[in-house]
Amino acid sequence: MTLCPVAIAVGCKKCPAFALCPLKGVVGDVEKKEQEKKNKQDKAKQ
Repeated sequence: MTLCPVAIAVGCKKCPAFALCPLKGVVGDVEKKEQEKKNKQDKAKQ
């Protein structure tokens, strides 16, 4: 379900607030698998 106007227009990944958006998996077009993969990568960087 895509509710975010930016996600509708250009997609979540092209949004300037993609990294900070807490709702990208809820109101955006990002799948949960992609979100989990990104979280793992972020944890590995720390």
